[in-house]
Amino acid sequence: MAEHRIKIAIAGGGIAGLALAAGLVKKPHLDVHIYEAVPAYKDVGAGLALHLNAIKAMSLIGPEVRQAYFDKALTMGDENQEMVTEVILAQGSHKGQRVAELGRAKGRKTVSRADLLDGFLALIPRECISFGKRLVSINEQAGIHKVGLTFQDGTEAMADCLLGADGVHSITRSYLLGPAHPATSPKNHDGWQIYRTMVSTEEARKQINPKWTTSVPILLGLRGHINCIPLNKNTRLSAGVAVRGVVFSAHDGNAPPLDPALYADYSEEAQQIVRMVAKDTSASWTAADHDHAPYFSRGRVAMFGDAAHASLPFAGNGAAQALEDAAVLDHLFAHVKRPDQIERALRAFDETRRPRSQDVVDLARKFGRVYAYAEDGMHEDPARMKKFFAEMAAFTNEFDVKGQNEKALMLFRGGSISNEKVDGFLKLLV
Repeated sequence: MAEHRIKIAIAGGGIAGLALAAGLVKKPHLDVHIYEAVPAYKDVGAGLALHLNAIKAMSLIGPEVRQAYFDKALTMGDENQEMVTEVILAQGSHKGQRVAELGRAKGRKTVSRADLLDGFLALIPRECISFGKRLVSINEQAGIHKVGLTFQDGTEAMADCLLGADGVHSITRSYLLGPAHPATSPKNHDGWQIYRTMVSTEEARKQINPKWTTSVPILLGLRGHINCIPLNKNTRLSAGVAVRGVVFSAHDGNAPPLDPALYADYSEEAQQIVRMVAKDTSASWTAADHDHAPYFSRGRVAMFGDAAHASLPFAGNGAAQALEDAAVLDHLFAHVKRPDQIERALRAFDETRRPRSQDVVDLARKFGRVYAYAEDGMHEDPARMKKFFAEMAAFTNEFDVKGQNEKALMLFRGGSISNEKVDGFLKLLV
């Protein structure tokens, strides 16, 4: 019966691709292979403090996926202690006020991207992943209902279906939308630059308040918001300053150096972190996200994760949305027993996941403006800020992830769903 297995190619072995593969490889009717562009994973990327919706999504894919996260993550306190991301005004007339507690959960954890990838990779049979396979072209062969893949090294592969999780500069996205489509390339509409440093926890404690080495604060102000994330079982600290409206060099496209003098009116604790970051900004990066794609799938090709809906990092839900994608696709493909069912499954994925994931892209943009005191004077009204953050945190964190899977399956089987929740959320963003 092996010759009748449905062959699924996953382009991209990041969080989305590995999480999905970890679920699909358990299904005997599927033949899954990941094609990852890099020759080997590098220790890059900031830390993650996954919210409850991400934990739910991993659990739905499989308890071993959830456990891989727990095994690699750092607990931010006692397992029974509730921990949150504190959002605090660091500048202005309400300096020092806490305006939000995001991601509240017992035994809250943080993890580096590299550690999470390592944990997920251990769940994938070695023969199911190839490294150094950078996708350069896609060719759907209508006569035989196959998807042909060509890689930068000249090799080729064939599959019944391509699921592209190939990142913000996705070849899959370019293929689906067309290279000239206005939503194909990533954008940085508000000019965001993330100045970031990675230091040992021991060294950080010499320079900043030690409490910020064991928690995840976000300190807000007009000239940039500041945050810290403990990593690698609390042996390293990722600290950053996210600045909106940066004027990039016309010569080389680089951002100007981070100047601590611009933060003299911030709280002293915030200034300490800025000074620490400014000493070494080698881990910095320029933020980007995607304008809304009109669809996530066409034929037997679909995009998911950052390839479909890259978002700014400010809502803390980008990885969670990728995991929700993986949970829905995993659930759908458990019921795809014939190749001629693939297109219907991918349409169900698109209709289920596109509205919510694109809402989170919009939400992350708004979070950034709120953090930068650029949202309709909201920073002058802490009560209004608290209400906003509470409503938006509920939308991301307390979402019915299992119900989303069930809705996708209902669509696959020919049902329909209501857009009431989506419409309600969009009203909140206005």
